[in-house]
Amino acid sequence: MFEPWGILVILIVCPLLGGLPLIAWITYALKRKQLSQVGTGNISVSAAFYHGGKIVGILAVLSEAFKGVAAVLLTRIFFPDGSSWELLALIALVIGRYWIGRGAGTTNVVWGFVVHDPLVAIFVSFFAGIAFTILQSRKLVKFGVLLLFPLFVALLHFSDIPRIFAAVALAGLMGWIYTKIPDDMKLPAQEAQTESQAMLEFLRGERTMVSLDEELNAAIVGEKAATLSQIKRWGYPVPKGWVLAPIDNPEGLTEFLQPSELSPLVVRSSAIGEDSEHASAAGQYETVVNVTSQEALQEAIAQVQASYNHPSAIQYRRDRGLNDTAMAVLIQQQVQSVYSGVAFSRDPITQQGDAIVIEALPGSATQVVSGRVTPEQYRAFVVETKNSYSVQLEGQGRVPQSLIKQVAYLAYRLEKRYHGTPQDIEWSYDGQTLWVLQSRPITTLLPIWTRKIAAEVIPGVIHPLTWSINRPLTCGVWGEFFTLVLGDRALGLDFAKTATLHYSRAYFNASLLGDIFLRMGLPPESLEFLTRGAKLSKPSLQSTWENLPGLGKLLKRELSLEKDFKEDYHNRFIPGLSQLTQEDIDNLEPSALLARIDFILELLRHGTYYSILAPLSAALRQAIFRVKDRQIDHSVTPEVAALRSLSAIATDAKQILVEFEPQQVFEQLKQTPEGDKILQAFNELLQDYGYLSEVGTDISVPTWRENPQMIKQMFVQLMQGNEPQSGAKDAINSIFASKRKRSFVQRRVDIKGRVTEVYSRLLAELRWSFVALEKIWLESGLLRQTGDIFFLNFDEVRRLIGDEDSSFIEQLDELVEFRRSQFVQDSEIIQIPLLVYGHTPPHPLAPSELYSDQILQGIGASHGQAEGRVKVLRNLQDIPDIDRDTILVVPYTDSGWAPLLLRAGGLIAEAGGRLSHGAIVAREYGIPAVMDVRGATWILQDGQRVRIDGSRGIVELSNDLRPE
Repeated sequence: MFEPWGILVILIVCPLLGGLPLIAWITYALKRKQLSQVGTGNISVSAAFYHGGKIVGILAVLSEAFKGVAAVLLTRIFFPDGSSWELLALIALVIGRYWIGRGAGTTNVVWGFVVHDPLVAIFVSFFAGIAFTILQSRKLVKFGVLLLFPLFVALLHFSDIPRIFAAVALAGLMGWIYTKIPDDMKLPAQEAQTESQAMLEFLRGERTMVSLDEELNAAIVGEKAATLSQIKRWGYPVPKGWVLAPIDNPEGLTEFLQPSELSPLVVRSSAIGEDSEHASAAGQYETVVNVTSQEALQEAIAQVQASYNHPSAIQYRRDRGLNDTAMAVLIQQQVQSVYSGVAFSRDPITQQGDAIVIEALPGSATQVVSGRVTPEQYRAFVVETKNSYSVQLEGQGRVPQSLIKQVAYLAYRLEKRYHGTPQDIEWSYDGQTLWVLQSRPITTLLPIWTRKIAAEVIPGVIHPLTWSINRPLTCGVWGEFFTLVLGDRALGLDFAKTATLHYSRAYFNASLLGDIFLRMGLPPESLEFLTRGAKLSKPSLQSTWENLPGLGKLLKRELSLEKDFKEDYHNRFIPGLSQLTQEDIDNLEPSALLARIDFILELLRHGTYYSILAPLSAALRQAIFRVKDRQIDHSVTPEVAALRSLSAIATDAKQILVEFEPQQVFEQLKQTPEGDKILQAFNELLQDYGYLSEVGTDISVPTWRENPQMIKQMFVQLMQGNEPQSGAKDAINSIFASKRKRSFVQRRVDIKGRVTEVYSRLLAELRWSFVALEKIWLESGLLRQTGDIFFLNFDEVRRLIGDEDSSFIEQLDELVEFRRSQFVQDSEIIQIPLLVYGHTPPHPLAPSELYSDQILQGIGASHGQAEGRVKVLRNLQDIPDIDRDTILVVPYTDSGWAPLLLRAGGLIAEAGGRLSHGAIVAREYGIPAVMDVRGATWILQDGQRVRIDGSRGIVELSNDLRPE
């Protein structure tokens, strides 16, 4: 039993020992520096020397040496001296050092191996010292040692096979870690602690021969060189090149390179901060072409370096608030260009649409970017499928069309590589190869704002008052979740910038969310996966491990969601709602109404937490347990419960009124006692669900209680015979048949329904409070017409109640009228772009995206197929006649739209996913639904005949499709 206990100790204790952050503690205690937040973020011995100095570095060496020695000595308690288990203990130690402690573990292995096998350690150290003295290449020596020490182990212990295999495994692990972890020795030596600079300069060895084939750090060599090295490692053609960091001596490189008339070089700037997302610095620094001698190369390097301090470059940095840093120099083989140009993966002028803009000319690329020659211009559209792509061009010229199509696809692919960030690409073609000379973000098109998700969370045109309340609530809770996972890595993130309004519609900051997800180690599409069912790529094991503490905290929140909500439901929400419903708001003064509003907002702050976490939890569990949509019961969801109740009341009413006039139903029901009971049940339903509205998250929209006309129309049409399809009953039977399998998911879905009810009730109470306040101000003449209060933001409402700002009161009418006018203009914009680039988007253009003449693609949200005629409905102001031959086409679906669906034959929505209100109700009633069909309300026209497939997410246009 002794050896099994030893194995257990090795597998548990050694990784934990390796992950113990002794270096971080030492550095912070002596220098007050967080190693995880400076330099490469490594917590290593070299980082300790670099950022902490000699004393901190020596203590770091001792602490890590102690770990390595301790691992070996701990193993000897259970196993004989020199056994293979000592090497396995070092492997376990290194794994913990890398995955938890964020270091390579070199010092641990060196000192641990000295204790394990001193003879092999002496031989390896001797050869390594000689090699470094001769080669001055730290990289060659580092990887050479990993070959040498298993070799010496094999030579000296050739009969100990387990020991040899363990040595090979340890060497392989170290080699893999070296390829994954940033190298602190590549940081600029002059920025290190003074007493460490000489040592670092010596150990840097090969810094003057850095090439684009390596993984480069933008903080050292600039974004331009780092980006080109990344693109080259992705497999794209990039001319061979070398980089001089700001402190490097160019002599070694100029002696190595042999430029000539037949093999000219180009010398380019790669300033720290140039070609970044914050500033392009285009044209600010020098580029020297046709360098054909070593003397000319030296002069070109000096010329490029000097351009960093040109007055115009200095002023450029000052104007943009950029820090003065340093200039790295990029030297590349010059392409003998036949055609060259630039490509923008998104149009930087229109700032919208999917057009790729290409400028091209025969000859070198410098002609195009110089601005002295007018290039040929092309617009291209790329349509990609699983196995192929096609490019359609607009524009003609001397440059071959086939080459322009290659350039367009290159721009399309590079934008995808950079997670949708628009790219400005400089390219050149030498007759055989299309070369990438440069790629940088189009800074004027950042950040990227997306309507996806936002269109479902808060759809439609939004009033200032609604936005001033919803935005801080939502952004605050998201910020709480992200900070929980990221910890210190959340520093510098402004969660208030998560969302904004464009065209009076909500947009989420895709650039910021992408940055957050990358910091979390998650794919940029994670949010869309959780809320919309998008495909999700797997995060790396390393990033998952690094975020394990934060993800553990989030998991703890998820696991305690049911308990926490029940506690808040009984102790906070129910008492709060009870208090609100008992107040007579019509008799409250403005100050009392403000206190009531603040009380509701406090409840909403807690409710927002659950309104975000509950749907995400339900979606995540559904994905993990692979529970199908039709196996989930949404009866707790308010709109589903309301529709079921309405259908049951309508069924009872039909038995009483066998024959009736649709316009006189309610009058006819009053004439009999049985009819009175039906009306009483209807009024109770209206009382129970009167807090719902067309847009549940928008307090400017009247509730069902205020405007019951639509519910009455639904009731009458249910009585006319439009009952749920049999598919709904089958779906319900499937639900109960699969109850055991879906219990883990169903409990979260039920909580989501309860949360929706509480949140909707609170928003309704908030709306009614503002309406009561507006009534007072209308009577006093402070406001002119109904709805004016929703054109103020909440801070302005608070100022008006304080009645202290007379100048604001004087301009109130003008302010409200201006915002009302802007709101009306934005409301008339039908074709809202899915993506907006930059902070000041232009007026939307007519979309020019390519799509098939016969098929539109979306997200399949409710199974089944249906064929019928299109009815485009952009709002609920005028309810059309709808029957089973109607395929309803809407911009989005919220709770108020739900009653329409039980009459329609199918649903097509521009926004939404499998968890949207419309999808849930469609599945409830067995109606096929396709969500996220881009541009559906303008592509499709009333009367067109379509066929939809709710399983595949396909909308097919029949050959005889013509508006009626």
